[in-house]
Amino acid sequence: MAMMNRISSRFSRCLTSSMTTLLHFDSSSSSLGRHSYNTFSLQRYVQTSDTQEKPKKMIPGNNMKWGSLGPYRDYSNFASGFTPLQQKTLSSILDIERAKNFTPEDLADIWDDYHLGRGHIGVTMKAKLYHLMKQRAVTCRHFVVPLWKGSGYVTMFVQVQMPHIIFTGLEDYKARGTQAAPYFTATYFTEFAETKDMVLVRGDVVFTSKLTDTEAQWLLETTQAFYLNDARYKLVEQFNKQTRDFEFKDVLKALDLPVG
Repeated sequence: MAMMNRISSRFSRCLTSSMTTLLHFDSSSSSLGRHSYNTFSLQRYVQTSDTQEKPKKMIPGNNMKWGSLGPYRDYSNFASGFTPLQQKTLSSILDIERAKNFTPEDLADIWDDYHLGRGHIGVTMKAKLYHLMKQRAVTCRHFVVPLWKGSGYVTMFVQVQMPHIIFTGLEDYKARGTQAAPYFTATYFTEFAETKDMVLVRGDVVFTSKLTDTEAQWLLETTQAFYLNDARYKLVEQFNKQTRDFEFKDVLKALDLPVG
């Protein structure tokens, strides 16, 4: 047992040392915690999206006709001028040359642990899933996702324009149109897509008063599930291509949430 404890302690020190030299920490760094290897797969997306605690009741008024968004239905400029969307390069976060020496599993562990508890989300996904999502987002850039906030649903409006995903409240979008500020953004880094078959994903919670880290990660995983699962993607297509026929209750049913 003593030997096992020494081995575990040595591994923890090695991982922490790797993180210190590999990643560029900023002044907001918090303590580093251990976290399991977090490479996403399609099956994991589907399972994760269905595990959110089910609310007891529905908030009326969500089953609106989405064509009623009127002139804001052209989302081409949504959040285009928002400063945090200026892409942060991967090299500003980690030492890319040093990272090339790590296995995908070790790099994913380091990436995940670095972001844990820092106001960011750090995850990874398989390169083929990233390319599928990017392809589908070309013609279907937008969607809506319900987020349970304890006393009712908040409907989040999503723009997928790879390598970015932008989330904001639907009510804010309806009120401010393309000037609505994002609550949460995600950026996909493809530098290791070919060599390690992995894409690093970083999420940034812009307004911590609007979203917790846990809620932000749930939104990211749920959005990816709708784009990567063939059956769920049909709802994304309907929202983008047959908007007036889209029913929000179908999204709730897909997530196994109560409709009313």
